[in-house]
Amino acid sequence: MKIICIGKNYFRHAQEMGGLPPKEPLFFLKPETALLRNNEPFYYPEFSNEIHYEVELVIRISKMGKHIDKRFAQRYFEEIGIGIDFTARDIQREHKEKGWPWEKAKAFDFSAPISSRFLHKSQFKDLKNINFRLEKNGEIVQQGNTKDMIFSFEEIISYVSQFITLKTGDLIYTGTPEGVGPIKIGDTLQAFIENELLLDFEIK
Repeated sequence: MKIICIGKNYFRHAQEMGGLPPKEPLFFLKPETALLRNNEPFYYPEFSNEIHYEVELVIRISKMGKHIDKRFAQRYFEEIGIGIDFTARDIQREHKEKGWPWEKAKAFDFSAPISSRFLHKSQFKDLKNINFRLEKNGEIVQQGNTKDMIFSFEEIISYVSQFITLKTGDLIYTGTPEGVGPIKIGDTLQAFIENELLLDFEIK
């Protein structure tokens, strides 16, 4: 099982991170050891002083596919969950400045909290109109809607499958809206799809 993350997939987030929105999906990988399951606490790592949250809708691949045509991409996922792409922003910044790869800032252990429960896509009237949000200590810090995605679920699946074979159980983190920011020890993060709480954990 692999974790595929899409970068800069919301226009305003692309703006807040600097630079122009991408002309094709940007993706990177996290290892399976990045997953944080069952609302377990996230322990702030010693190697960073600037961990940022990025809430994202997550689709779970339901069958193997390669070179998937966009017209048929919906056949390759059945469920939608929610997760957080934790980023060691200080490490990422340093590596970008030096032109180094920045997996160390993205792929560290437990950097990908994931909801225990996924929602079947049939629950949604329109996959291009799904609201989701992140609350930190009870206050909304990020709000997104799939209508604002630069690349849709189908476009992401089709594009990524041109390079990487997708397998059953693979997770695709589909990008974060604007509002990313830092966490600190003692924070509580809660992530919702529509008004359904699916992810709820503490920072320790």
